[in-house]
Amino acid sequence: MLTAARERTLALVADLQPAQWLGPPLDIVNPPLWEFGHLGWFEEFWCLRGGSRRTASRLDRADHLYDSAQVAHPQRWSLPLPDPEATRRYLEQVRQRVIVALESDPGGGYFGELSALHEEMHAEAFAYARQTLAYAQPQPLTMPVSGGPWPGDAEVQGGRFRLGAEPGGGFVFDNEKFAHEVDIRDFRMSRAPVSNAQFIEFVEAGGYRRKAWWSEAGWRWREASAAQAPRYWQRVGGGWQWRCHDRIEPLLPHHPAMHVNWYEAEAWCRWAGRRLPTEAEWEYAASSEPGDPGRKRRYPWGDGLPGAGQANLFAVVGGTLPVDACAAGDSAWGLRQMIGNVWEWTADWFQPYPGYLRDPYAEYSEPWFANHKVLRGGCHATRDTLIRNTWRNFYTPERNDVFAGFRTCAL
Repeated sequence: MLTAARERTLALVADLQPAQWLGPPLDIVNPPLWEFGHLGWFEEFWCLRGGSRRTASRLDRADHLYDSAQVAHPQRWSLPLPDPEATRRYLEQVRQRVIVALESDPGGGYFGELSALHEEMHAEAFAYARQTLAYAQPQPLTMPVSGGPWPGDAEVQGGRFRLGAEPGGGFVFDNEKFAHEVDIRDFRMSRAPVSNAQFIEFVEAGGYRRKAWWSEAGWRWREASAAQAPRYWQRVGGGWQWRCHDRIEPLLPHHPAMHVNWYEAEAWCRWAGRRLPTEAEWEYAASSEPGDPGRKRRYPWGDGLPGAGQANLFAVVGGTLPVDACAAGDSAWGLRQMIGNVWEWTADWFQPYPGYLRDPYAEYSEPWFANHKVLRGGCHATRDTLIRNTWRNFYTPERNDVFAGFRTCAL
């Protein structure tokens, strides 16, 4: 896992030009050079220093450069960071020592796995940062020739359900701990995420001009941002295009709407007479089986690791697929693409589960409770070893730079 994550990281930074290693100061991305070094610091801190700042780093002043809990975001562009080659050497030296440590003490595997998953999450962040900064596509794109809509709702019969991860099921993060019983009422959920074609209808119906479709907070965001359509969209003549990294491309009608924030998803729902699913409904629809709500799958299709025919995750196509793709990955209720393609916003604020206890990596979940919204399911840039039905992602509701879309439920 560590090796695979590092190979991906190196591929994502291999073509960066000198000016691209820092890029412009933005609230929503890190300087790539800082983020690159942070990966080495994190791995060294947990795997070699035991999570203690009393133990010295092999890199002078590393804690003052790369500790994300201590270094304020705006400062990361003005730090005396080592150059890319020196940073690469630091990562290599740390990795060599970590491998030796893991071989001599297999019991240290928890922090090795934490570091690998942390690097995979940052690799996804590198991928959407390259989109934000209009850098070239990081992965060759092999798109399918055709695809279509996947309309309609699935009827989901409710029941008593254990939301969250069960103990003893392998590595999970603290915000997934632990499964607890909730009651789910019957509901109807769309069989696929909302498509570009469906979102275009909202835009062309004046959705961004009518306050009635927006919450108060959402309308404040829309006015402050002057948004008239989703991020990166542009109308050209009678059609729609979007900026995909450093290129302008036609907006594909049957691909999922992406780079929409929570406010936009909420407004679309009000316009369409729909609603976002709760987090519990989403996990129930992805995990449970008709007639046996107590049975819980790791993935929508079962317990086997994702394959290309089941989910569009990292290394499949390098971009989104049409919403009718990946039929082999349907949930027991007939819901498609609940894993992969785009992250899906849910209605809920990110909150701890009952009995929450933070893990050693204290900054992962706890600072973000109550002011972030929950997303589920992963996207086309998510590694298959990272995702599962219980995985909880979280972003503030105005974020539209990540690879996020949404599916809906009937009122």
